[in-house]
Amino acid sequence: MALIEITEETHDVILDLKYATTDNFTDAPVYTNPHCYLHEEAEELLRNAIVLAQPFGYRFRIFDAFRPSEAQWALWNHTPDPEFLADPRRGSPHSRGAAIDVTLTDEHGNDLDMGTGFDAFTPLSHHGNMEISVEAQKNRCLLMGIMTTAGWDFFRNEWWHYQLFNARRLPVFSDTTLPNPMMKNI
Repeated sequence: MALIEITEETHDVILDLKYATTDNFTDAPVYTNPHCYLHEEAEELLRNAIVLAQPFGYRFRIFDAFRPSEAQWALWNHTPDPEFLADPRRGSPHSRGAAIDVTLTDEHGNDLDMGTGFDAFTPLSHHGNMEISVEAQKNRCLLMGIMTTAGWDFFRNEWWHYQLFNARRLPVFSDTTLPNPMMKNI
């Protein structure tokens, strides 16, 4: 398997896996055994981004990374909105371990203002939205600058979502391929 586990200790990040909590758009946990994984190519780009952010005193808070295909179906069945969710029949970059949802935190672990919260399914979440504060616009540009310099592609509708270029070349992974499955019985 080409998935590598991301931990707070190994990568100096803050894990806040929203789909393991009720603090997500479904209002229910999707993962019962949360772990954070990325495809080995994406893990290398995350390490690049961490190195770029550190001199400025920033760290990454990770909201989601690898998402088993079963989880993608659970999210899609709850809210089948192709503007914000990949149709699981085509496969999501998350289900390939090729995407990560992140924000930046300051040296005290406080999230930078990005204008909306994670998974705010609204045009205010779009990159380049001028209806959010100037500070939030600057912070989004900072995040995008770090991530794209590190080699990531971005999704224009979600300021928090970054993925490998050409992610569809990678296979979709099921929860059953993990050494420790993440999903509840659905």
